Amino acid sequence: MMAGKILLVEDDFALAMGTEYTLRAEGYTVIQAGTLRRAREVMQSDNPDLILLDVMLPDGNGYTFCKEVRQTNMQIPIIFLTAVGEEVNIVQGLELGADDYVTKPYRVKELLSRIAANLRRAGFRNARQDAAKRPDADEIYVFGSHRFYRKELRLLQADQLVDLTPNELRLLQEFIRNEGIVLTRNQLLERIYDTGESFVDDNTLSVYMKRLRDKLGTDAEWIETVRGVGYRFRRKDDRTEGN
Repeated sequence: MMAGKILLVEDDFALAMGTEYTLRAEGYTVIQAGTLRRAREVMQSDNPDLILLDVMLPDGNGYTFCKEVRQTNMQIPIIFLTAVGEEVNIVQGLELGADDYVTKPYRVKELLSRIAANLRRAGFRNARQDAAKRPDADEIYVFGSHRFYRKELRLLQADQLVDLTPNELRLLQEFIRNEGIVLTRNQLLERIYDTGESFVDDNTLSVYMKRLRDKLGTDAEWIETVRGVGYRFRRKDDRTEGN
């Protein structure tokens, strides 16, 4: 059975990164969304196995999203992870279909236990239980001399781990996930950061793109620049050269 994929809907950048780090250390795959709009996109494209959901978000509230999800999906576990901890708020979330409610600041062990319990009830095992298994072929994306492990978010080159920052990993993940599709610079900014932070701008993306390409070496040619639009990750059967 596959490892749990968690959609983390949280607009606090520092908290989201810390939570993602904790979950990845336990073997989970984590997809961040800092807005309801991005969360809806993830539900359509990535089919997560569990949702960690904040209440207060820049473009709405988690209660709305919970209600929307439950209209089409009654199985996926939803855990509210929020500083809004009054009884009336907890009851409201549970009545809308949430499975659990954890208040911030949370205790790491408690959060992990609740996630594991909800995934078990939904029919999934903790990813750590499957860690010793050989990865399936579709879990590994090979391009050039590199191998990208989708679940573990690791990049290897000649059996050596390539040291990528979280944002560089997210960039690469988005490119591979959208192989052959042109992604605009705005789309990449939204999908990677998606937090509304004022320091995120076009120049920031350029810096991360340069660093990622530098670390890919000769395989950087797989990322093509579409002038005036954005970038495209070449399909494996695309023999077109250039960047």
